[in-house]
Amino acid sequence: MTAHDLKTTLGSAKPIVDKTIVEKTHSIEQIRYGCAIGAMQSVVAIPRAIPITHCGPGCADKQFMNLAFYNGFQGGGYGGGAVTPSTNASEREVVFGGGERLTELIGSTLKVLEADLFVVLTGCIPDLVGDDIGAVVKPFQQQGVPIVFAETGGFHGNNFTGHERVTRAIIDQFVGPYDGAPEAGTVNVWTLLPYHNTFWRGDLTEIKRLLAGIGLKVNILFGPESAGVDEWKAIPRAQFNLVIGPWLGLETARHLETKYGQPFLHTPALPIGAGETSAFLRRVAAFAGLDKDRVEAFIADEDARYYKYIEDFTDFYSEYWWGLPARFAVIGDAGYALGLTRFLVNQLGLIPARVIVTDNPPEEMRDLIRAEFRAIADDVAVDVAFEEDSYTIHEILRKTDFGHKPPILFGTTWERDLARELKGAIVEVGFPSSYEVVLNRSYVGYRGALTLLEKIYTTAVGASA
Repeated sequence: MTAHDLKTTLGSAKPIVDKTIVEKTHSIEQIRYGCAIGAMQSVVAIPRAIPITHCGPGCADKQFMNLAFYNGFQGGGYGGGAVTPSTNASEREVVFGGGERLTELIGSTLKVLEADLFVVLTGCIPDLVGDDIGAVVKPFQQQGVPIVFAETGGFHGNNFTGHERVTRAIIDQFVGPYDGAPEAGTVNVWTLLPYHNTFWRGDLTEIKRLLAGIGLKVNILFGPESAGVDEWKAIPRAQFNLVIGPWLGLETARHLETKYGQPFLHTPALPIGAGETSAFLRRVAAFAGLDKDRVEAFIADEDARYYKYIEDFTDFYSEYWWGLPARFAVIGDAGYALGLTRFLVNQLGLIPARVIVTDNPPEEMRDLIRAEFRAIADDVAVDVAFEEDSYTIHEILRKTDFGHKPPILFGTTWERDLARELKGAIVEVGFPSSYEVVLNRSYVGYRGALTLLEKIYTTAVGASA
């Protein structure tokens, strides 16, 4: 599939244009996130959970194709893709309401599909006409069916917003109250957006490995390393919650603090590379009160292995420095953009020419994100831009000074043509990523950073050939 084909699949509109270029409109070209109902993929990411979508025809399929297929070709999983039930609401449901149709669908789903958890997600039609989804779902809950609902019509926000609504719905309607004592050394992890982040499966696997390595019992909650609903039921027993990333998951952690009295630790940057990962683990260990000797032994072992590979890599780096990129741009969601920028600057000595955050973070979180980018290193600060529209993003990049060497862009499929125009290289690190097949690849931690190095310099050498 070409970038033009993907553009047709995802849809485009008249472009938003930055105020520094021409007057801004309210349209977006080449979108970089899904609709709120795209949080159906967050449900799919929970082992043996199935979303039930109450929306118009094609809504669920478009979210799957955009977020899970033409984005690393991740597949449908247990409850995604062609499995996901949908009411396919029509004009009849607009006029008369869709409650009856949804009741019928839930009943049929329970006869045909087996799951440990069902999550009903609404689209624009039922939210606009005022369908009482709670009244539809409640009788099934009273019968003991493991089912919850979340209102995820498109006007509520994007799939990041929908993700927070889904996690809260599961916590409040399925996990329920808890008045027991916390389990020391147990942590709930809230971080990457499943499926939207192309490498979420491998990244969560590495995060769990790292935290378990320093002595924690980890509720990773999503992906192949999760124990499914058993982990979700165990959320209230955790000693604390860990939010990894600038903003996604913070709302959930604050809710858990209110609901169960659980403290949380917020680390804004994804740890990539030895320096960042070691500092991250020490901070988590101090917060959790873990055995320092065990923590330091684990870090020392990981450091030694990591730097042995780096030592061998330096032969290549010192020979080919003249043909390698010196300046870079990152275009992506806030969490990955921050982690990547820190790694590229502090580990590789590259120069950030431009960083553009595309996931539309809440206004109240933007100052924190700006502050993190201004403290990338002792002598490096980055003024981050917040922009969702690809037309504007590409105009900004065209006007960016990348120096006398070809740049390297860390972006998406939307940047492939631009990279050729700038005579640079492209590493796809986010949605949409339609030129990568991703199974369990990770770019975080010690191991993920080595994989990232391989990707960066294989791409750079190939581009210069």
